[in-house]
Amino acid sequence: MPGPLDGFRILDLTAVVSGPYATMILADQGADVIKVEPQARGDFTRSAGNRSGGLSASFLNNNRNKRSISIDLKTQDGVELVKRLAMGCDVMVQNFRPGVVERMGIGEDAIRGHAPSIIYVSISGFGETGPYAGKPVYDPLVQALSGLASVQGGSDDERPRLVRTILPDKLTGITVGQAITAALLARTRTGEGQHVRLSMLDAIVAFLWSSDMGGQTFVGKEVSPQKAASFIDLIYETADGHISVSIMTDAQWQALTRVFGRPELLDDERFKTAELRDFNIDARLNLIQEELLKAGNDEWITRLEAEGVPCAPVLTRAAMITHPQIAATGILVETEHPVAGPLRQTRGAARFSGTVPEYRAGAPELGAHTDEILVEAGLSEGEIADLQARGIVGG
Repeated sequence: MPGPLDGFRILDLTAVVSGPYATMILADQGADVIKVEPQARGDFTRSAGNRSGGLSASFLNNNRNKRSISIDLKTQDGVELVKRLAMGCDVMVQNFRPGVVERMGIGEDAIRGHAPSIIYVSISGFGETGPYAGKPVYDPLVQALSGLASVQGGSDDERPRLVRTILPDKLTGITVGQAITAALLARTRTGEGQHVRLSMLDAIVAFLWSSDMGGQTFVGKEVSPQKAASFIDLIYETADGHISVSIMTDAQWQALTRVFGRPELLDDERFKTAELRDFNIDARLNLIQEELLKAGNDEWITRLEAEGVPCAPVLTRAAMITHPQIAATGILVETEHPVAGPLRQTRGAARFSGTVPEYRAGAPELGAHTDEILVEAGLSEGEIADLQARGIVGG
């Protein structure tokens, strides 16, 4: 059964992660995504390490269910070809630095002249205006500028730290995917396309505000500098590993005291209410850590679960893929790629009961679908052969 976005076509001029991840989410949900790549080298991530059959894991994990066409966008014929392809698409997505697509001749106005109702999507690093608009951008720079590195460090007085995954890139991709779907829904009501602009910086700042910017929420009452509630996180060492234990309610605190065999803690003035437990967070977390060192992971998980205390083992990446809960969710799937061989990847996170997405194909080789895409755009065999002969498109 086709996915919920079956019938929509997306012209994808993005590279690296934020854009390709966004369009892969939509491709997994049924959209026909045409990935436009530069001649010869293709998407930058094709050259990343950890490859099989010449294809990198990074490229494979952000570009499945897409079709690839390679076009020389430095030529006028290549630019005109993109405009022609846009005529048959519902969405065009690009993540060039601000101003580049206008100089290339494929900015919104140029594309909308050929596809009036298209959803035109621009992804930037720092935004289209301001002193940082034209700067090159990578994920760590966004973590730095957004305040995320400071949040990760624990307080304004501690050394800032990066989140050890490219959160800005991937969160931007998820936000872009949602925005595109919203814009398509709006077009079904109005018949009109629009320009959707989104920066990695905006995505992270908005993301942080829901839980990490309380001290900056009340105007005129800002907290400065930001103090840490605790320098202890909720990863605890046990006698043979690590677990996470999270206590929120009075009932859970009472249950934890039973697990520890420490009923006297219920009369401890520092921990009698949720507010007091937050105020005395360092003392509470240190106490929990001392107790958890007295036994190993399996024993603690068993005892904590028996009392209904929220807990989980801390797994390595290798251990995660074999954990029974991961297996039960079905999130991991194994497929056979015609070039890269057997792959383990995730299915789409969202599950649809009526329009179940299907795995159609693995990430494409560079330019693998050039001919069929051009035929669909109305070009003749002779025109395609001429473009290939002149190096405008790949063979």
